[in-house]
Amino acid sequence: MEKRIYLDHAAAMPVHPGVARFAGQFPDGFAGNPSTIYREGLVAQETLAIAREKVAGLIGARSADSIIFTSGATESNNIAVRGTALRNAKKGKRIVASAIEHISVLNPAKDLQKGGFTLTLAPVDRYGTVDLDALGAAVTPETIVASVHYANNEIGTVQPIREVAEIVHDRGGLLHADATDAAGRIPIDVERDGVDLLTLSGNQLGGPDGVGALYIRPGIRVQPVIFGGGQERGLRPGTENVFSIACMGEAARLAGEEMPEESRRLRAVRDSLIAGIMEIEEAHLTGHPTERLPHHASFRFSRIEGESIQLAMDMLGIAVATGSACTSRTLEASHVLLAIGLTHDEAHGSMVATLGRENSEGEVPRIVRAVGETVKRLRAITSL
Repeated sequence: MEKRIYLDHAAAMPVHPGVARFAGQFPDGFAGNPSTIYREGLVAQETLAIAREKVAGLIGARSADSIIFTSGATESNNIAVRGTALRNAKKGKRIVASAIEHISVLNPAKDLQKGGFTLTLAPVDRYGTVDLDALGAAVTPETIVASVHYANNEIGTVQPIREVAEIVHDRGGLLHADATDAAGRIPIDVERDGVDLLTLSGNQLGGPDGVGALYIRPGIRVQPVIFGGGQERGLRPGTENVFSIACMGEAARLAGEEMPEESRRLRAVRDSLIAGIMEIEEAHLTGHPTERLPHHASFRFSRIEGESIQLAMDMLGIAVATGSACTSRTLEASHVLLAIGLTHDEAHGSMVATLGRENSEGEVPRIVRAVGETVKRLRAITSL
């Protein structure tokens, strides 16, 4: 029986072996609440401090205190959008986001509209690159925060984040960047790039599920979106998940250390995969042809459904995605693919393959063959 091939690392990544080894170093019976001052609590405090340093190092943050830990990217995005908007509402009630932001950015922004905020979506071109002129027109002196992905999770397009930051800052706004899929894949430096708030996911760095982080530039005012104690500078109440946070910190350290070589390796696998699949009749690459994440390959196929591709590939021992994992439970066309100009029928025929450390170029012929067979068989029985 052939080994399964996993190509959905944008949805969930296996824990890095180095993180698993690091986790094994924790002593049996490890306990300690970081809010206490006895020995176990002080050990927990030190554990969190080390993890903050590691995460700050990955993104070029000057101060480890600018990192707050959360339950994951969704919570970080909510704090960044809702917390920043509500805390600074005296300035104005305008929010801007690119049209292809993750739903954990768009939905909090839409919910704020119930409280009198306005949301403007900046369009993107056919590759998913944000329209800088349109962004400039959308951001006004009353805009509190603009949210633009470092790179999109569905089509892999990397945004010109420094140019975006200049536009937002010239108009007095703050820039939030969701770096969930970009961190550990491409170099990120919040100081160089001018990012004010930045979202990270522990799992997307090769750490455990259920932990994330939010970078907040010193001096920026944000209010919590849930209320309780004073943990994480009062912005994320609740006892910290010390074990998972420590593992996220180690994952961040390893990601930064391995990124140059691993990204180079995955880029070669990605390019080989794209070249093979583009030989299939009526196969189309989605996202930018060159300015894309090194591990990301996304396509659409005419006259078939993405869900059918996913199920058929699964039967052939290969796991792929169709759109974002956070929206694939619905039958609606992806808002990302519609935003880049695809019709509903075209958007329904998507397939996303995101690579990881266990994937190799030797798997590419089998993947390409499976996709070709799947597309041919599905087109023979489709009613589209």
